[in-house]
Amino acid sequence: MKQLKCTLFYKVILCVLCCFMPFLVFAVETVDLDVALQNTYRACVGIDDDLADLKKMAGINTAVTAVGTATGAAAVATGIAKVQTDKEIEEFEIYLQKIENAARQQTEEPSVINVKQEQIDALFAKYYKEEVVDDKIEELNKKSKKLGNWRTGLMAGTVATNVTGAIIAGKNKVDSDLLTKIDVCKSSVAVLDSAINQARMNGENVGEAQDILNTCKEYNYVDLTPISKHAKGAMISSLVGTATGVAGTVTSAVANTDNVRDDDTDAGKQKEKNLNTSSNVLAGASAAASATAVFFNAAQISAIKKVSLVAQKCTEMLK
Repeated sequence: MKQLKCTLFYKVILCVLCCFMPFLVFAVETVDLDVALQNTYRACVGIDDDLADLKKMAGINTAVTAVGTATGAAAVATGIAKVQTDKEIEEFEIYLQKIENAARQQTEEPSVINVKQEQIDALFAKYYKEEVVDDKIEELNKKSKKLGNWRTGLMAGTVATNVTGAIIAGKNKVDSDLLTKIDVCKSSVAVLDSAINQARMNGENVGEAQDILNTCKEYNYVDLTPISKHAKGAMISSLVGTATGVAGTVTSAVANTDNVRDDDTDAGKQKEKNLNTSSNVLAGASAAASATAVFFNAAQISAIKKVSLVAQKCTEMLK
């Protein structure tokens, strides 16, 4: 019987505690309105500066990757110009061979060679002399060599910008420090909400505090995920651009070496064509990767702006 009474007593005590627990918690969380405002100021002011730094770096990275896109596109254009120049060289070499064959046969078959020479003169009247064609081939070879060097240099520049872009994007994320600051700000705003309610019941003027609350509680609706997500996308794109750029730079350099260019065998000529084609394709891939990084950087700036707008408004209200 005594044990039953004790059990019943403890149950009554427990029920009483459960009934009054919300009030106890509210009493613990509720603070003076001025103190709540001061805590909110300390917690929330300064977040906009951190976001401004993120936005600034994203802007810099957009410019960097845009340069990479431009140099990659220029490398493609230069590579195409080089291919056209090499085709022109090949055509003139064919013309030169025809002239040499005609000269060799002129004393043997004059009647036949006169017809052939007439055909050559009709098609290439401007370059029918052997020495003129030789000069033209030499001129085009110099041009082709120069274009190859330009393409290699432009692709090396694309590699440099992509490496820089990858480094910036890798660092330009929402770190744990910024997340903690925003979480503390949100907690302070929640306490401010409770303090305003209590002050209102006490008959205090809470108009200014309410404006601060309405502005700063927008932190509860911001999404920070896209900021880091777009940074990751920019970093991956820049890494892809770096890889294709390095491969393209090496391929372009090899294609433009004298050993490859001077190999007049069919296999040698085909090798040079394949290397030039691969180099141009890789240059295009690197430019495309850089352009993708530009897109991600622009998207990151947009995501930062959304959060930054809330932070700026909150800071302005608190100040």
